[in-house]
Amino acid sequence: MNGMERSALHKLRIVLITGLIGGCMTFVGDFILGYGTYDESLTGLERKLSTYLPHSDALLFWSAFLGLIGISLEGVCYLGVCRLISKEGAGYARLLRAGAYGYMIFAPCGVHVPCLSAVFFHNHMAQVSPETAYDLTVRFGMYFLLPATILFFVFLIIMNIGQIGAFAKGHTPFPKRCWIFCLPIGMAATMLLKLAGNHALASALTAGWISIGNIWMFGGLLLSMKHIRTK
Repeated sequence: MNGMERSALHKLRIVLITGLIGGCMTFVGDFILGYGTYDESLTGLERKLSTYLPHSDALLFWSAFLGLIGISLEGVCYLGVCRLISKEGAGYARLLRAGAYGYMIFAPCGVHVPCLSAVFFHNHMAQVSPETAYDLTVRFGMYFLLPATILFFVFLIIMNIGQIGAFAKGHTPFPKRCWIFCLPIGMAATMLLKLAGNHALASALTAGWISIGNIWMFGGLLLSMKHIRTK
């Protein structure tokens, strides 16, 4: 693939910085939501929900709001990364573009905000009807959260196939090794913190597994720009 013009490099830097800012905003929202410990006497989703019971409505609002803006910025920046892919990698570009559109459509308003809505619902139901709070929250999630979550992960997989394939095959001006700066690597590394057990910091970081994946990706590509081939 031909190298990049200086003006294109400047635009790419702005795109990656914007994506990094979006990832950091989302991470802050995830962190304040996830910070806490769970009730070890519970199991499954009910144990996870117990982490959020002490949270105020204001905290839930800011977590939702930061994620809403941050995830939207991330999705726009994925479209910017599509422009890096050469004509030889057009198939990968189409996958990445389709995945990015799905990411923007389903991640902020289809998954993130409804997740916070479910937490809000559970917290208030636990105060007025603790014996039915969990079952009603699960039903709420099945009806209004699960369908969008499934579609989100489908598009997330498509997006990552496009990105990893394009970078690994050398269809971008970055070195092939930069395929490592992708969501799955950052997400998987973050989830290893689950092994730390019931600790507030570990819970906060694993709550931000996708946002950390985005920070890993945009930050890694930003630092790797010095290796880009230029004209």
